[in-house]
Amino acid sequence: MDYLNLGRSGLRVSRACLGTMNFGTEYGLAASDEAEAGRIIDAFLDAGGNFIDTADLYHRGETEEIVGRALKGRREWVVLATKGAMPVGPEGRGLSRRHLTRALDASLRRLGTDYIDLYQCHQWDPVTPIEETMATLDGFVRAGKVRYLGCSNFTATQLVEAQWAAAGAGGTPFVSLQPQYSLIQRVIEAEILPACERHGVGTIVYGVLGGGVLTGRYRHGEDPDPDSRMGRLLGHSLPGANRWAHSLLNDRNLGIAEELAKVAADLDAGPAAGSAAVALAWVAQRPGVTSVLLGPRSVEQLRENLAAFELNLPEEAVARLDEISRQDVGPMDGSSFHLVPR
Repeated sequence: MDYLNLGRSGLRVSRACLGTMNFGTEYGLAASDEAEAGRIIDAFLDAGGNFIDTADLYHRGETEEIVGRALKGRREWVVLATKGAMPVGPEGRGLSRRHLTRALDASLRRLGTDYIDLYQCHQWDPVTPIEETMATLDGFVRAGKVRYLGCSNFTATQLVEAQWAAAGAGGTPFVSLQPQYSLIQRVIEAEILPACERHGVGTIVYGVLGGGVLTGRYRHGEDPDPDSRMGRLLGHSLPGANRWAHSLLNDRNLGIAEELAKVAADLDAGPAAGSAAVALAWVAQRPGVTSVLLGPRSVEQLRENLAAFELNLPEEAVARLDEISRQDVGPMDGSSFHLVPR
C-alpha cells in the first residue's frame, strides 16, 4: 500500500481509505453487520491501509460505535476521520459552534477515543458564518480533540472562503476535501481540483463506482435485480433513494459502463469485478487524487477493490476511458454531491 501526505500537512494516509457508510443496520439496505464490519476492518489494516472514514450521520451513530469497538486496542495506528454537520437526532444540524461542539463530543464518545485525526464538515452551512465555523474548528484543534481539519461536499468557492476565514483569524485551515469523482461524475476537474491544488488541500474521493453502475451489473432495458444496490434503493422508502437510483441509471451512465466493460475485457480483467477494478484504478491514477474511498460490504468486495491499486492502466486504456466519460465540466452545484444516505 502506498501512502501520501494529505494536502499541505504531515499526515500520511494510505491511497485506499476505508469508507464505513455500509456498516450498520439502521437503514435496512443489506449493509454489513458488526461482525462483518470487524472482519473488513481487520482485512483492510492487514493489507496495509491506515485510513478509516466515518460520520455521525451513518446509521444514526451506530456506524461510529461499530468502528470504535473494532479499533479498540489499536486506535493509535489508525488515521481516523469522521464528519459532523448532519442531524443525528432532534438537536439540529449545521456548522454552528453549538451544533459542532455537541456533534464532536458525541462522536468522540461513540468512537471511544479522546481525539479525531481528521474532523470534517459534512456539508456547507448557508446559515452559519464561515468565520464562526472555522474559529470553532480551530478551538477543537487547540483543545487537542482534533488533529487536522477537512470538509466534504464543498464547492470550490466555499472551500476558498473557508481557507480565507482560517487565514484571516490565524487559525487552522482545511487539509482535505471529500468530493464525488468517477467516470460518470467528473465535474470536480473544472474548479474543485485546481482550487485544492492552489490551497494545499488533499482530496479523498468518494462514489468512485457510481453507486455500483460502473461494476457492470446493470444493463440498458433491464430492471435491476431486486437484491442489487440499485434494486433495493428503487424499492426503499428512504427519502431520495428512489430518485437517486433513477438519476444514476440513465442512458449516458449505462453507456459508459458498457464501454468500461470492454476496456476491462481487453485487459483480461473480466467483465464484472474487472470493470470495478479498472474504474477504481482510473480514479486512483488521476492527478490531484490523494486517497480513494472504498465502501465494501464484505471482505471479498474489499479485496476486489484493493486489487485496483496494483493495476497500472496502460496509456491507451486511460485515453479510451477519458474519451468515453468526457463531459461538460462546468461550474458544479454542491447539491449534486449528496449520495444517499450521505
